[in-house]
Amino acid sequence: MKCNDGAAGSLATTRTACIAVGVFEDGVLTREAELLDASGAITAAVAAKDVSGKPGSSLLLRQVEGIEAQRLLLVGLGHHHTLSDAVFAKAIRTALRCFQQLSADEAILALPLASVEGRDAAWAIRHTAQTAHELAYRRDRLKSEPATLPAGVASLVLWHPPTDAAQAALAEGLATGEGTALARELGDLPPNICSPTYLAERAGKLAADYHFELEVLDRAALAELKMNAYLAVADGSEASPAFFVLRHRGGTPGEAPVVLVGKGLTFDSGGISIKPSAAMDEMKYDMAGAACVLGVFRAIGEMKLALNVVGIVAACENMPSGRATRPGDIVTSMNGLTIEVLNTDAEGRLVLCDALTYAERFEPAAVIDIATLTGACVVALGHHNSGLFTRTSPAHEHLAAALLAASKQSGDPIWRMPVEEPYFEQLKSEFADLANIGSPGGGAIVAAAFLERFTRKYIWAHLDVAGTAWKSGADKGATGRPVPLLARWLCNLAQERRQEKSA
Repeated sequence: MKCNDGAAGSLATTRTACIAVGVFEDGVLTREAELLDASGAITAAVAAKDVSGKPGSSLLLRQVEGIEAQRLLLVGLGHHHTLSDAVFAKAIRTALRCFQQLSADEAILALPLASVEGRDAAWAIRHTAQTAHELAYRRDRLKSEPATLPAGVASLVLWHPPTDAAQAALAEGLATGEGTALARELGDLPPNICSPTYLAERAGKLAADYHFELEVLDRAALAELKMNAYLAVADGSEASPAFFVLRHRGGTPGEAPVVLVGKGLTFDSGGISIKPSAAMDEMKYDMAGAACVLGVFRAIGEMKLALNVVGIVAACENMPSGRATRPGDIVTSMNGLTIEVLNTDAEGRLVLCDALTYAERFEPAAVIDIATLTGACVVALGHHNSGLFTRTSPAHEHLAAALLAASKQSGDPIWRMPVEEPYFEQLKSEFADLANIGSPGGGAIVAAAFLERFTRKYIWAHLDVAGTAWKSGADKGATGRPVPLLARWLCNLAQERRQEKSA
C-alpha cells in the first residue's frame, strides 16, 4: 500500500485495474469522481439510480470512456453535507471488499480522505490501512480445505499527496494492522496449540524479527520471586506456566519505559469453581491481554518506535486437579499481601497482581494492564467500550485523558469507570489482607480495586477488555482489541517525548 497523488499524470490517465471514487445520495459527485466523468458515465449512472449513493452501496463500471483504468467503482457516501467517520468507514470497507474480488496487480482508492468531518487525512489513511488488514484476515487456516478466494489486489494506492504526515500515518496504520492481526490469530487459536509455552515461543519469534530483548522465567524462578498468587492458578494444570518479558529500547537510554502487562490465561475452566460447560470453548480467549501485548510489540517493531517499552506476559491455564487451589485457600503474593481465594474463577487478578508487582523493577513511567478480567464489565459496558480504570491523582488524570484521546483517534472505544475507596471495602477478609472477590455489585470495579492494591508505586491504568476482545455469535472470533488504542497512545507519547526534547 502506498500514497500517490498522480504527480506523473492525472487520475484519468493512470493505467490501473480499478479506481474507486465516491458519489453522494443527492447526486453530487466527489472531486475525484468529477475528474473521471468527462464522458458523463458517472452522472448517467447516478441519474438512472444505478447507484443510490447510500452508505455501503456500490456500482462497478467497465471500460469507461475517457479513463485508462479498466474498471471504475462508484461507492456511496450518503448525504454530501456531512461525511461522517462512520459513513467513511463503511465506504472504505465496501471498496476494499470489491477489490478483494479482483485478480489484479493494482487498484486505486480515490475517496475523499481529507473530507471526513472531525477527522484529518492522517486518520483516514490509518483507518484505511487497518481495515485492509482486517479484511485480509482469515479464520479458516486450520481447516483441511480452506476456502479458495480470489487473488484480490496485489498493490493498493491511496490517491493522496505522499507528504511526510501521510507516509507516517500509512506506516502506523499498516503496523497497527499487522499487530491487530497477530492478536486476532493468537486469540483464535485453540488451547491445545496456543499454550503458555506457545505464547513464549511466539514472543521469541518477535524478539528475533525485531531485535527485542526477551527474558523467560521458569517455574523455579517464579517460586524464588515468591509469585505465589500466580502459581496458585498455574499449579492446577499439567501445562507449565510461562512468564516472559519483552523489551524494546527505542527511546533514550535511561528513559523510564512504559510497561504493558497482559493476562495470559490460555484456557480458563474456572478451576475448582468450575464454569458452566456452555460456551466454555470461548475461554481460550482469556489470553487476549497477552495477545494484545504481543500485537502491540509487533506494531512497535514495524514502526521502530522511538520509545522504551516493556511487555510482561503472565501465561498459564486455570484447571481443576488434585493440585489446584481450593476456595478458602490463602496465598501470599509477591508483594507480601495475603489473599483469601474465595472463588478460583476470579483467577485473572491473582495472575496479574504478581505481574504488576514485578513491573516495579523497571521504574516505569506508566504501567497499563490489559485483561479479559470480568463478566461484570460486559454487563456494565456491553461489547462496544472497553473499561478504563485508574486513580484520580493529577498524573493519573493525565494518563486517563491521553488514553481517552487515543481511543477517539483510533476508533477503539473505552469508557472510564471509577476506582474509589468504598469499593475497597468489598474486598475485606476476616482471614487475610484481602479477598479475591467482593460482595455482589460493581464486580468490574471491585476487580480493578483489587489490582490497584499492587500498583501504588507507579502510575497505572487497567483495561478490562472482556466484552471487546472477542466477538460471539455467527462471526465469532478474536477482535485484536485494544491493539489499535495502545498503538495510537504509544505513537502520541513518542511524539510528546520528541517535542519535549526539541523544546
